[in-house]
Amino acid sequence: MVIAGAAMTCHASAADGITVDHLGVNNTLVRVGADNAARYILLPVQEANDDATVNVLVDGKLDRVIYVRLAKSKVDYKVPFDISSYKGHDVVLNIVSSQNRANVREAKDDACWSAISLSDTFDTTNTEKYRPAYHHTPLYGWMNDPNGMFYKDGVWHLYYQWNPYGSKWQNMTWGHSTSTDLVNWEHHPAAIEPDGLGSIFSGSCAIDHTGSAGFGKDAVLAMYTSAATSQVQSLAASRDNGMTFEVYPGNPVLPLESEARDPNMFYDKEDGLWHLVLAHPLEHEMLFFTSPDMKTWTSTGSFGKGLGAQGGVWECPDLFELPVDGGKGGSKWVLLCNINPDGPFGGSGIQYFTGDYDGKTFTADTGADGKVVTKWLDFGKDNYAVVSWSDAPDARRTLIGWMSNWQYAAEVPTRQYRSANTLPREVSLFTADDGQVYAATVPSPEIDALRGKPTVRRSFSVGAKGSEVALPAANGGICEITLDIDARRCDTVELTLSNPAGEKAVMTYDPKAQTCSFDRRESGITEFSVDFPAVTTAPTFGSNGYLTLRIFIDRSSVEIFGNDGRFAMTNLVFPTEPYNTFTVKATGAKAKVNKLTVYPISIK
Repeated sequence: MVIAGAAMTCHASAADGITVDHLGVNNTLVRVGADNAARYILLPVQEANDDATVNVLVDGKLDRVIYVRLAKSKVDYKVPFDISSYKGHDVVLNIVSSQNRANVREAKDDACWSAISLSDTFDTTNTEKYRPAYHHTPLYGWMNDPNGMFYKDGVWHLYYQWNPYGSKWQNMTWGHSTSTDLVNWEHHPAAIEPDGLGSIFSGSCAIDHTGSAGFGKDAVLAMYTSAATSQVQSLAASRDNGMTFEVYPGNPVLPLESEARDPNMFYDKEDGLWHLVLAHPLEHEMLFFTSPDMKTWTSTGSFGKGLGAQGGVWECPDLFELPVDGGKGGSKWVLLCNINPDGPFGGSGIQYFTGDYDGKTFTADTGADGKVVTKWLDFGKDNYAVVSWSDAPDARRTLIGWMSNWQYAAEVPTRQYRSANTLPREVSLFTADDGQVYAATVPSPEIDALRGKPTVRRSFSVGAKGSEVALPAANGGICEITLDIDARRCDTVELTLSNPAGEKAVMTYDPKAQTCSFDRRESGITEFSVDFPAVTTAPTFGSNGYLTLRIFIDRSSVEIFGNDGRFAMTNLVFPTEPYNTFTVKATGAKAKVNKLTVYPISIK
């Protein structure tokens, strides 16, 4: 894919249309004349370097500041800075570098100065073997938290924390993609960019059906954290269905005396108020507010101090009500509380609470001992910052997460882009054997459309020797596997994904302990982080020795949904060759596989 312009063109050299003046060992001016007609300055990046501060001057006035890891000894890749809106104006990049240099002569030798160029296009054709085939990723650059998702007029809008100028965290901007089927995504220009209040951190969107905020009926409202020296909450509105946003000139609308972020809001028709939950990260709690117009906010309460997992900051909340057991058990409110670190297997994790919300604050359910039960939405290493779409059709509560972990997100073996989203998932509530209400997540129904012609093995038994099934050769082995196991007589059942290089990812079901684990210690490339090789374990919420699984394999991830979504495990993997074999074996006694189906994934 090529962004903008017509066909791919040859890049001009630094001497063609660009003038470079070195003012000192750490200060350089890059000039582009007013007669320039190119769309982009392509900035050379070397990831091992520190950020350089790039002050963009237009006709001598500061227009914006961006941060780029400009190349010193080699160029890893280039990123585009769009100068098309500056046509007819003089553009100067006043660059301040933190690189150590002995003198100006040494500074002149930095690789970026000879490699910087002008171009009418920026080629985004995929260059990564590990880029997922059917998960959302940015075209290029770093991505983390999903933000501001809403559904309107048949379109799912997904915004996300994005760095347009490199594949490591920086320059936080709201990137934007849309889909009509939650599978195929169209990329759009940045929706909200850093301004005088700081970078654009996480937040939420909702449709203002009544026009209460003053931007018009059915305007899309965005509330987000502006982050600079302090973190404050800001408001923006869209009158074109989320394609562009008008930043409210009275920002910030909610400044506090302490760090707070990631606002998540919804409108309550009964009381005519906007309700907001806001992370108070360092205090390990959530704050609650109400407003009639999204601009004037009243504090109504807080929740969380001393409850649940407390070892990391609390972030990215979401609050919604769901029926329990399909409505047979009434309803409960769910408060999502993403936490980092102190996830169940180190680093990032999704804690949640079930309970009641009275319009002012949240009260969590307790166990038989009167204590609040710590609950986890995913038992893998790589699902974080999970939030839901507002205004989803048919009363659906559809979630999506950032498929990575802060322990190693910046070190995974990709460069053109970093990070993907999980599969979209539907969440529901069920009552478990312990009497507690828990959340179940299953892939959104749109995902079924990916299924190609299946390979089916009906009832068969397996023992210690095991039974092998070939995985599809097309598209790097990506597929969905479903199976139904009767393991009542077994000690364990092992399910192994493997390749000719001897790499493997092993799932182990223990029917007596009622657990299912995922071992990726020998799954492929793992050495980029000591925290990556890991075994994660989930409770199966089933005691009868039966297990049903849906396993989704993409080029760099395995997502497991067990027992109708009562447990989920999301884990990244980086095999040097695609997994081409799925092996089932049992220990202690034979297990019966009632049905095993492999669906190749069909990509449009």
